[in-house]
Amino acid sequence: MDLDLTAEDLAFRDEVRAFLDAELTPELREAGRLTTSVFCDPKHTLPWQRILNARGWAAPSWPREYGGPGWTEMQRYIFAAECARAGAPPLAPMGLRMVGPVLMAFGTAEQKAHYLPRILSGEDYWCQGYSEPGSGSDLASLQLRAESDGDHYVLSGSKIWTTHAQFANRMFCLVRTSSEGKPQAGITFLLLDMASPGITVQPIITLAGEHEVNQVFFDAVRAPKANRVGEENQGWTVAKHLLEFERGGGSAPGLYVALERARAIGEGAVSADHRRRLAEAEIAALAIDISERRVLSALASGKNPGPASSMLKINGTEAMQRIDELSIEAAGSYAAVDQPQAREPGANVEPVGPRHSLTAMPRYLNNRAASIYGGSNEIQRDIIARLVLGL
Repeated sequence: MDLDLTAEDLAFRDEVRAFLDAELTPELREAGRLTTSVFCDPKHTLPWQRILNARGWAAPSWPREYGGPGWTEMQRYIFAAECARAGAPPLAPMGLRMVGPVLMAFGTAEQKAHYLPRILSGEDYWCQGYSEPGSGSDLASLQLRAESDGDHYVLSGSKIWTTHAQFANRMFCLVRTSSEGKPQAGITFLLLDMASPGITVQPIITLAGEHEVNQVFFDAVRAPKANRVGEENQGWTVAKHLLEFERGGGSAPGLYVALERARAIGEGAVSADHRRRLAEAEIAALAIDISERRVLSALASGKNPGPASSMLKINGTEAMQRIDELSIEAAGSYAAVDQPQAREPGANVEPVGPRHSLTAMPRYLNNRAASIYGGSNEIQRDIIARLVLGL
């Protein structure tokens, strides 16, 4: 891929910048600036998603036939980079980037017609039911039972680390429909209504002091078999397809923004060693940027990310963690002050210390999980060793 932007790409970049300048309100920019993880509360993201959807830009990777803009890979990259640069709040990925592409690949015509427009509009807000107590990185060992009962499955068990389950009205979920053969062979992919009787959501407060994740309990929950995606006991194939989109790609723009933030925190008050490590982090971000553009070239020719998504997941998450550490060091003692009220968009609470240090510690703590969720980085290294190196 030619890394230089064409005249058409430059014109598109200018169009995106003009749109962001016009539509991204100060309130939305503040919400983006104060977001400390890949998720921002829907009270901030859904208004932005509606603005984008009205322009046809809510789902950059979706084809036109399903309501997307039909952009090229480079246009998607430009859009992500400009949104990061402008400080737009990140849209929730569960619907737009995860279950949406899965439905396009494996869903029935009825499922696509019903769910895809509701994902675009934000009417359906999704969470992901994958991890369980004792079944995190070893996802194939999951035990949430789904017993067949006529036209329904009856679910009993629990899911954990379920991000934004407290907001979601829908869940895409992996359940066990058979215990015969290999563990992967007995898993089924289901779409669930979070208002179903028997579903209970209990909050888990993170190290950052935020309610982002939950444990979800299922007590004889009835789920229509019509909400199954793919065939019974073939959910592992569906899940692997989804994980390719969850694991890698598009992290370089966020790394560049994080680098700028780290430099601003430590401006004029850091050591030569700190500046050297900032330079090393910038080199790492540039290498990831180039690798992502190589993957864009492969995607443009119709290929899936494949094992490259594992490589980008490893490098992107670990690079972000290194930048977070530099921000913490630069913030010094101010990083230790816990002040969640001052981080709430629109709050009239004055922060203790410089405002640009306000989110350093929560970002650091939140991003410790990035090398675990979506398949731990150790698992990603195993995937690369097996599929790329043949070990």
